[in-house]
Amino acid sequence: MRIDLNSDLGESFGRWRLGDDEAMLALVSSANVACGFHAGDASTLRRTCAAAAERGVVVGAQVGYRDLAGFGRRFIDMPAGDLTDDIVYQLGALDGMCRVTGTAVRYVKPHGALYNAIVHHEAQADAVVAAIVAYDPTLPVLGLPGSAFLKAAEAAGLRTVRECFADRGYTSAATLVPRSAPGALLEDPDVVADRVLRMVTEGVVTSVDGTDVAVEADSVCVHGDSPGAVAMAAAVRGKLRDAGVEVTAFAGP
Repeated sequence: MRIDLNSDLGESFGRWRLGDDEAMLALVSSANVACGFHAGDASTLRRTCAAAAERGVVVGAQVGYRDLAGFGRRFIDMPAGDLTDDIVYQLGALDGMCRVTGTAVRYVKPHGALYNAIVHHEAQADAVVAAIVAYDPTLPVLGLPGSAFLKAAEAAGLRTVRECFADRGYTSAATLVPRSAPGALLEDPDVVADRVLRMVTEGVVTSVDGTDVAVEADSVCVHGDSPGAVAMAAAVRGKLRDAGVEVTAFAGP
């Protein structure tokens, strides 16, 4: 059995530091690198891409709303064409950083409020898909199973990759608990590792109301900005290793 382990990285900005990218890159197989719209300055992005290339970690573009102040966690109602152009812009920016550091963008994952919006918002889902098709239709997309985004991507001929979350609470509908609600975030590394193993090997996760819900995943996300993210990622990787599950990237090097 194999599974990808991904994390959101490159989210520091100027003198403000978020997470420990170097430590996370020693644990994950895929890095969702910010593209400068929700987080990350040019030097941070270049440095993160270079470190990923050195570690042999696959780089994906984590595209989002133009919302530095809100860290991309606020929904923005915008024309579909504008959103498509914003996504193309971000893909090109990060791909440039990859190019000068010996790697390339190998997949796309929306960030934050955009990720959650396109679970149901079909117009924005279509706008994101249109950007990827226009930029590079060989790029896989990473998203929530059953989302409007993955459905639109599949219809457009893109490769879709299903994702589950190690450190986020699930509702009984198999969607993520909003960050403002109780049970949204998990912080105990052992609890997180146990639930990830169950998601990967049994295809189920216990929701916030105590019921087991089905999850389908090709990749597991451990958020790089979560409290104790490195400890959680290490616990998850160790638990998977001990169970005979190989951690490997879903996209090519």
